[in-house]
Amino acid sequence: MATIAGFVTVLIFLFVYMRARNMPLAPDSTLLTAVVRPDFKLLGLILKLGVPAGLQMIISSLAGIVVIGLVNRFGSDATAAYGALGQVMSYVQFPAMSIGIAASIFAAQAIGAGQMQQLGAITRTALLMNLVITGGLIVLAYLFSQNAVALFITDPAVIELTETLLHVVLWSILFFGWSVIFSGIMRASGTVYAPMAIALACILCIELPGAIWLSQTSLGPTGIWIAYATSFTMMMVLQASWYRFVWMKKKIVALV
Repeated sequence: MATIAGFVTVLIFLFVYMRARNMPLAPDSTLLTAVVRPDFKLLGLILKLGVPAGLQMIISSLAGIVVIGLVNRFGSDATAAYGALGQVMSYVQFPAMSIGIAASIFAAQAIGAGQMQQLGAITRTALLMNLVITGGLIVLAYLFSQNAVALFITDPAVIELTETLLHVVLWSILFFGWSVIFSGIMRASGTVYAPMAIALACILCIELPGAIWLSQTSLGPTGIWIAYATSFTMMMVLQASWYRFVWMKKKIVALV
């Protein structure tokens, strides 16, 4: 109920705010007409771009279910550590994902304006911002890992386990951020299937098999997070390679 109330409140606020500022996307009769009678050509393009991203999210969620099943085998402490670790990682990942989204938006605007020469500068700037912002948060999380984990866990044994796992995987979020930037830049031009295939291949061929295999060794739950870090790193290498050696050699044109 609180979630629904929050969404409704934000929706009402945006309606009033956008109308008051006379923004181009403010709800009006033109927007209502577009909802009732959509542009099917444009709708097809939106689905072409959106469905692969949606499929990637579904596969990632299913992979997460498998991983939590593996974690549960190690008992309640491991499950609690998994939850706390996920919370800390999500806060570090947010800036990385936001930078990737912003880079994709700027790239799409540059492509739409016919300024293809700006794409390199946009990519380099986003990569540098990820290094500084996400990298800075990673350093802080390493330095104050116990304090960060203690925000979500109170049991000393679980805090120690969570810290150990955090130290194993935290650095790889920097590579995750870079991979998001490369895939976002390519998606801005309508190249969606290659980034999706690379991401799914890393999940299905590295993360899941690695987590299953390593968790059955002496590494235990640590092996699961080693698989995550390996997957993030390889994803960045493959996305960057496709960007550099395939995508940059293609002719980039505006989608609409």
